Amino acid sequence: MNQQAVSPPRYLFSVPLSATRRGARLARLLAAEQVRSWDWPLDPARLLVAELAANAVLHGHVPGRSFRLTLAVVPSGALRVEVTDTRGDRLPVRTPVRDGSPAEGGYGLLLVEELADRWGVVDGPVPCKTVWAELDPSPCR
Repeated sequence: MNQQAVSPPRYLFSVPLSATRRGARLARLLAAEQVRSWDWPLDPARLLVAELAANAVLHGHVPGRSFRLTLAVVPSGALRVEVTDTRGDRLPVRTPVRDGSPAEGGYGLLLVEELADRWGVVDGPVPCKTVWAELDPSPCR
């Protein structure tokens, strides 16, 4: 069987946070410090973390359970933001746009879709899901 080796990320940061508004705010602050230390532009990474963490707190919260923020600079050079919560049964839904504006509460994923070069959802391990977004390095870096 021919298996291709997976290269580890160049940089990796991962931390569990309380699934509260305070935890979401801390995710944004920690991410800002981390991306700065890796010489990455602060935005849009900070905005992606803020949105994904807020979604984990609002839609992925299970009492007594935390969410996990993971940041990595992967071998391709992209910055990958992952937020894992314990509500794998509640997947993010892309809200259709009608009459030029999304339904109430549907702006967050539109923001993620606009800012990220790629994003998606990975199921598991049960009962979790991970929502991820990637930013390619800018040509100026």
